[in-house]
Amino acid sequence: MKMIVGLGNPGSKYQETKHNIGFITVDEIAHRYNAVFKKNQFEADIAEFFIGTEKIMLVKPLTFMNESGRAVGPLMTYYGVEDHELIVIYDDLDLEIGKIRLREKGGAGGHNGIKSLISHFGTNVFPRIKVGIGRPLGNKTVVQYVLSKFPKAVHEEILIAVKNAADAAIYASEGHTFVDTMNQFNGK
Repeated sequence: MKMIVGLGNPGSKYQETKHNIGFITVDEIAHRYNAVFKKNQFEADIAEFFIGTEKIMLVKPLTFMNESGRAVGPLMTYYGVEDHELIVIYDDLDLEIGKIRLREKGGAGGHNGIKSLISHFGTNVFPRIKVGIGRPLGNKTVVQYVLSKFPKAVHEEILIAVKNAADAAIYASEGHTFVDTMNQFNGK
């Protein structure tokens, strides 16, 4: 089994915000495979589908970003998912809008969702796909920026980034190593 987790905040208020790029990406994957999200007992919306004989679980934690580990940790334990069978997709302020970067491990880089996952997992070694949202300009704080929607001028770039992040997650789920996946998709 593979588990692809998109990080974000639940509720319509946050639906199209920069911080919800992980949710947007797993929604794209679900759309491609006609997978339907359902709420479960672990504070998450879950959709399931198969790639060949490999079961893929898409996860959107409903705990809000800062408590993502509270939902994902118990899910992984319950389903017996190992760290290397997980892929986490989330926003990254340090990447240009529309770029993606894949990593097998690393620190949180100030991202509270990743901090929560590392805290609950007890390790920082798990595959991740970062989607660039750029940094705030002018007087906007980081919180105001990540909780705002993308301007129309960058919608095309964001759609491409979401497609590339979804493609990378699917490629890794098809049995390719994450190192191979990084070689194929880093820099897109």
